[in-house]
Amino acid sequence: MIMDNKYKEGTIVCAIVNPTQELLIRRYVDRIYYCKIQNDLAHKELVYFERELINCPDKKSADLVVNS
Repeated sequence: MIMDNKYKEGTIVCAIVNPTQELLIRRYVDRIYYCKIQNDLAHKELVYFERELINCPDKKSADLVVNS
C-alpha cells in the first residue's frame, strides 16, 4: 500500500490562507485532508487539498518577523 500523503493523521498544520490558525489533521481520504481547528474542536471539520496546507510557522520566528 503506497501512502501519497505528506501529513499524517494527528499532525498540526496551517492553511496557506490563514497561517495563524492551527489545524489538526483528523483523516486523509482520496487526497483530501479533513481537519479540525486546534483551538475549537467542536467547530465543524474543514477540508483541504495538500497544496493548501503548510507546516505552521514557529511562534519564535513569527515574533522575530513582527518585531523586526
